[in-house]
Amino acid sequence: MKSLAELQAIRDRAKANVALRKENPNAARVLVGMATCGIAAGARPVLNAFTEEIAKRGLTEDIMVTQTGCIGICQYEPVVEVEIPGQEKVTYVKMTPEKAVRVVNDHLVNKNVVKEFTIGAMEN
Repeated sequence: MKSLAELQAIRDRAKANVALRKENPNAARVLVGMATCGIAAGARPVLNAFTEEIAKRGLTEDIMVTQTGCIGICQYEPVVEVEIPGQEKVTYVKMTPEKAVRVVNDHLVNKNVVKEFTIGAMEN
C-alpha cells in the first residue's frame, strides 16, 4: 500500500463484500466447520470451493456461505451443514473441494441431496 487512495480502494472493496453478505431471510446457508480440527482436515479449500462455485453461478444473493466453529463431529471433518429455509438441515462429511462443487450443483441448485456425502451414509 503506497497511498491513501489505495487504502480507500481496499476499504471500498471490503465494504462491498460485506454488503453482499447481508443476510437474506430466504437464502440457503452453507456452514463450513472451521475450528482447528476442520482446518487441519482441509476445510479451507472446501470453503473456497463453495464460495467460488456459488459466485461463478451468480448465486451470492440466494446462498450465503459462512464459517462456523466446531460442529462436534471431528472424526468426520471437513463438515459442512446446508440449511435451506423450510427444509431439514443436511450435514455433509469428509468434504473435498470436488464434493463441494457437486453439492452446489445437485443440492443447492437442483434440490437433490447428495446422500452418499451425508453423515447418514457414513453411519451405515
